[in-house]
Amino acid sequence: MSRFDKRSRHRPHLRSAAPVLSPHAGAPRLVVGIQPVREAIRAHGSRLGAVLVEMAAGEAAGRLDALARFAADNGAPRVERVARHDLDSLSPGSPHQGAVAWAPALDLIPPEQILTSPDLLGVALDGIQDPQNFGAVIRSAVGLGATAVIWGEHASAPLTPATFRASAGAIEHARLCRVPSLVRFLDDASAAGVAVVGLAAEATQGLHELDLRGPTILVVGSEHEGLGRAVRSRCSSLGRLTLRGPVASLNASAACAAALYVALIQRAKT
Repeated sequence: MSRFDKRSRHRPHLRSAAPVLSPHAGAPRLVVGIQPVREAIRAHGSRLGAVLVEMAAGEAAGRLDALARFAADNGAPRVERVARHDLDSLSPGSPHQGAVAWAPALDLIPPEQILTSPDLLGVALDGIQDPQNFGAVIRSAVGLGATAVIWGEHASAPLTPATFRASAGAIEHARLCRVPSLVRFLDDASAAGVAVVGLAAEATQGLHELDLRGPTILVVGSEHEGLGRAVRSRCSSLGRLTLRGPVASLNASAACAAALYVALIQRAKT
């Protein structure tokens, strides 16, 4: 098992071992990039399969040494130095910044558990298909205290290393719920007394005019199409975010962040 020699005062080193370049049985998920790997270490520690750090020189070496020490200090069972081409082969097309990790599969929360939460403030995604947008929305949701992120199985971005990286590691701390049908989920939410609020540029009311203090799901549509017709019809109300100026709508992650902030301000006053 490769670990740092903590007695060394010099640059940390690892005992030689065959690099772990394939998924671990209990950690099949590839995480790519310094910050996503750092958050995976913070969230999972000893449950990680391995943390792979590039054998780098110069300015990058200090950052990667610090990351490797962080992994060892947080119980990662295997921390290894590997060649850059090994990391390139693991993450083609996704900048790894000299670090990848094998992490446990993400835990997905069942819908009924979300709908019974008295402080529910969920974000439902309708047709967000770009992994970068998906990851950025998750980052906003975690940063602003959303209790869940919900999306449908179809016409949605997959959970990939690109999504994890775009979230800057926030996905490791998110409460995630993938549902077979977003429309049916919103029907169930309404039946449970949850306010289903869609974000729409053409809404007659500003989002701040709506009551978001009770259990609420904010529904964010795709940047190109907005809310789909079936999803829109399930919303108990619609609210707009942009009130002035020539821009009618925001991108998905900015809309998510702004909507959550409005809800949090309301809830802070109760």
